[in-house]
Amino acid sequence: MALTALALNCTLKATGESSTDAMIAVLEKAFAGHEVTISETVRIAAHDVKPGVTSDEGEGDAWPAIREKILAADILILGTPIWMGQISSVAKRVLERMDAFLSETDDAGRMPSYSKVAVAAIVGNEDGAHWSSSQIFQSLNDVGFTIPAVAACYWVGEAMGSKDFKDFDKTPDKVEETAGMVAANAAHLAGLLKAKPYPG
Repeated sequence: MALTALALNCTLKATGESSTDAMIAVLEKAFAGHEVTISETVRIAAHDVKPGVTSDEGEGDAWPAIREKILAADILILGTPIWMGQISSVAKRVLERMDAFLSETDDAGRMPSYSKVAVAAIVGNEDGAHWSSSQIFQSLNDVGFTIPAVAACYWVGEAMGSKDFKDFDKTPDKVEETAGMVAANAAHLAGLLKAKPYPG
């Protein structure tokens, strides 16, 4: 069964090199081994995603088009750097905008994100990967996404260090191993849910 994924890069940079893109690329390679295609990586900071908790915050809001892409995919990859020990402000805005799903249920009580799977791609040069994943997964689960076992692929550098994930010539073995598990579990779960969605 063909499956698609959409990646959201929640770096603070609107343009330029991003370690979050590098981690998403690791997952893209792993997902390809399970016949999952990443249709697109959307860099949120390059779009005018307005603050708010509805699906459309009015003129110029870029979120409605991004929301449509999220709901068209079987798997969501939420990529974020760690800043001050937590997910980026851009990632928080994405999660806040998805709050609208709570009031957009169908006749069976299902949010539009039901039967969609979500995973995380996290990078940082400080502690905080576990705290970041807990923020992401609790929020995404609250708004209807399903979280598979081993759903976060992350790399955290040495405390006070200067090396970024994008600077590696070769992906660390443990990151590749984890990416493989994330992709395998997410693809398996997404396939099951696509074939037999939640009844509500």
